[in-house]
Amino acid sequence: MDPLFESRLLMNRRHFFGKAATGLGAAALASLLGRDMLAAESSSQFPNFPAKAKRVIYLFQSGAPSQLDLFDWKPEMAKKFDTELPDSIRKGQRVTGMTVGQKRFPVAPTIYNFKQHGNSGAWVSELMPNIGRIADKLCFIKSMHTEAINHDPAITFFQTGSQIAGRPSIGSWLSYGLGSMNEDLPAFVAMISTGTGRPGGQPLYDRLWGSGFLPTTHQGVKFRGVGDPVLYLNNPQGMDHTTRRRMLDDLNAINQHKYEEAGDPEIVTRITQYELAYRMQTSVPNLIDMSDEPETTFEAYGPESRKKGTYASNCILARRLIERDVRFVQLFHMGWDHHKILPIQIKGQCYDTDQPTAALIEDLEQRGLLEDTLVIWGGEFGRTIYGQGTLTETNYGRDHHPRCFTIFLAGAGIKQGITYGATDEYCYNITENPVDVHDLHATLLHLLGIDHKRLTYKFQGRRYRLTDVHGHLVKDILA
Repeated sequence: MDPLFESRLLMNRRHFFGKAATGLGAAALASLLGRDMLAAESSSQFPNFPAKAKRVIYLFQSGAPSQLDLFDWKPEMAKKFDTELPDSIRKGQRVTGMTVGQKRFPVAPTIYNFKQHGNSGAWVSELMPNIGRIADKLCFIKSMHTEAINHDPAITFFQTGSQIAGRPSIGSWLSYGLGSMNEDLPAFVAMISTGTGRPGGQPLYDRLWGSGFLPTTHQGVKFRGVGDPVLYLNNPQGMDHTTRRRMLDDLNAINQHKYEEAGDPEIVTRITQYELAYRMQTSVPNLIDMSDEPETTFEAYGPESRKKGTYASNCILARRLIERDVRFVQLFHMGWDHHKILPIQIKGQCYDTDQPTAALIEDLEQRGLLEDTLVIWGGEFGRTIYGQGTLTETNYGRDHHPRCFTIFLAGAGIKQGITYGATDEYCYNITENPVDVHDLHATLLHLLGIDHKRLTYKFQGRRYRLTDVHGHLVKDILA
């Protein structure tokens, strides 16, 4: 290759602006201090105002829990068993390919009993007795709605603000905007558990906690439930701590030289991630060693809490991460996609999640952490009042329903003991206070002290944000 042409290739646009924005000294300083050099373009602008929340635990129920069987009770439907869903209610709204060919859309009332709980009088199913017990600590939003009707785009929409893959996830945006509060652990951790109600649930992909077009230093770190929590964290056989430190120092010197030459910010990411992994060799074993937890902890979180990788165990680990100031912890619990034998499958899912979720919220409160930690529980959409598959008085399935569903929140800056929004008698359409996914994201960012319109990143010629020209603050649920 012509030497002149080769030199011009090196002096490309990324090289020029990368070197103009940051220098080798900054890269070296970032690695030595263990700080996130690649924070927002002007990190001093965030937070925009005093934050009520410092951390978030997002308990994502993958597969879409049935609001009709858990939180949004419609007692009049018992009188309409197996009657046709009226056209005046459906209003020609689309259905999935799984039920579009059905000759009928018969009403399938829940077979579960509901009762009111606490001073708030929140209606909660018998399937969730522990959630009912703490209802006065919760804010139920019964008027969530979304655009997506199938799982993957719907989950992607909740995590990134777009149905199309490739955007940064919520945790990555927070890492980018606010940085890390603990240099020895990631700012963003994701964990997955498999439901006992439907073990073969919808798949989840690593891009759901990815950084998209943000620098990869902001992507979530997945903690595994089997084997080592983080891959390749331990030293290879025959390498001691001193040797690894010397190897990293030499590798960092090479990377810093390459950064000086090319100006690629991903080289800085590589340096910082190597250093974080080195520090995690000490912090992670201490984090996952639960021998210091009293017996009362495991009793509170339930019988599955001692089993590594379960939802209950991950809830304890989430609290331990929050205690160590990890910014964003997301638990994905699979198995809520109940199309055919809902009464059998939903019992397993509620067994998995009811007691641990309530225990986590109470645990955070007792430790003084709930006042600045936001907890969110919910799935990607809801489920239909009409049955899918065989309908009997004791068995039914439900299809996907994006028009209305229920989530709940607790903790920092959220009003306790309220129910926001309402649905019609068939739980098919919203009648009061609709809340869009972008509205939820805008409100989450607000609680963390961020104006959602100002947290942006320029990519391919335009500025993007999590809410991306949408989103309104849901003021009525704020304390």
